Amino acid sequence: MEKLKKEIENWISEHFKDKGSYNKRVYEAITYSLDAGGKRIRPLLFLLTYMLKNNNYKSVLPVAAAIELIHTYSLIHDDLPCMDNDDLRRGKPTNHKVFGEAIAVLAGDGLLNEAMNIMFRYCIDNDKNAIRACSLISESAGIEGMVGGQTVDILSENTKIPIDQLYYMHSKKTGALIKAAIVAGAILGGSTEEDVKKLDYYGQKLGLAFQIKDDILDIVGDTEVLGKKAKSDLDNNKTTFITTYGLNKCMEMCNSLTSECVEVLDKVEGDTSRLKEITLFLLNREK
Repeated sequence: MEKLKKEIENWISEHFKDKGSYNKRVYEAITYSLDAGGKRIRPLLFLLTYMLKNNNYKSVLPVAAAIELIHTYSLIHDDLPCMDNDDLRRGKPTNHKVFGEAIAVLAGDGLLNEAMNIMFRYCIDNDKNAIRACSLISESAGIEGMVGGQTVDILSENTKIPIDQLYYMHSKKTGALIKAAIVAGAILGGSTEEDVKKLDYYGQKLGLAFQIKDDILDIVGDTEVLGKKAKSDLDNNKTTFITTYGLNKCMEMCNSLTSECVEVLDKVEGDTSRLKEITLFLLNREK
């Protein structure tokens, strides 16, 4: 997986190499956030699911990179003063702290649009499955995906929201891109429709486990390890899985969801060992 991660990062680095003229400042802001580190979980999930049926993963590296660009855009915008107003991301000052709020907004806009450009170019050179997969990724970033989830998140500050709204918010804000990456990988890799459905369910459960773990780490984690401010959800008076269920119950839920994910993968054709590995990694991560 380290090899795959490095190949994703190399593709992104080459894509943005020597870009920009009068607009160079926005490229600098984009590169700053892309180079700040990160686990590259979403593109890795995409590639590993693709590789269940197809080992020619280099052909889909552009789509993997596009997924990471979308994720990075969301982090830049999430940190803005008008959103979560965070000063730290991946152990470094947030984008707007370095480049100013206006350039940070434009860097996020640029990343999202460039992700779409990359996927359009990929679709032009490939078949209908490419359109189907890239459409899923695009939709996961839209109003019924990440944008919708972030909208509910903003409107939910200083308010005790019902459980169904909490699940909705995180299924969109966090879960949508995770699930889309997995399903898109399955479609492009040539998985059967039956397996695509199973992996869709796996993606839903993994996205939920990922968010609950994030909520746990926000409480028990250390700012230096996390690379972002701990207890920020408490400071912003947000309803979380922790405030809803309590810490111990959330740990149980995370373990149960992870077990369910592994059980689903046992029923999918192909070698799912790497997907199981990343699933367990997400359960045991410290940041």
